[in-house]
Amino acid sequence: MPPEPGTPETSGAVLAPNDPLTAAVPAAELVAALKSAGQTVATAESLTAGLLAAAIAGIPGASAVLRGGLIVYATDLKHSLADVSADTLTSDGPVAASTAEQLAVGARTRCGADWGVGLTGVAGPDPQDGREVGTVFLGIAGPEGTEVIRLKLAGDRWTIRVSAARAAVTELVRSVSGG
Repeated sequence: MPPEPGTPETSGAVLAPNDPLTAAVPAAELVAALKSAGQTVATAESLTAGLLAAAIAGIPGASAVLRGGLIVYATDLKHSLADVSADTLTSDGPVAASTAEQLAVGARTRCGADWGVGLTGVAGPDPQDGREVGTVFLGIAGPEGTEVIRLKLAGDRWTIRVSAARAAVTELVRSVSGG
């Protein structure tokens, strides 16, 4: 279980009690799991626009495991920065399982990390390209391959975006831990 904000971690550092991201996205367990495995992570984020990387970076000691992140909010940047194929973006669109998979692989490759996470989806308030609000695709690329999870999240834009980052942390902890 991650430490509560304002309490010492094993490193002696204290989580900032007023950091809304570390309170909303419990990334301390992820940082600990990655440290224990001697592994690193990188992100390619669309709908979350860096929230996942920021939540990880909010944990003391994150510099040992967080390689970096790509904010690829614009569709053309998914291709030019994260190596999502132009064919995938044309045929499947920016909010698709195939896009999330390629975002994860792109983050892992571009940043030289053991794990890559790709997040794309629709935060609202309106549907996008035929996708309902709350549709999120989470890609995780690791040493053993890549998986994509489709999420259906509810709430306003902030809630959907934070919930997507939280789900990414949960799934990545499971993957790193061999589950």
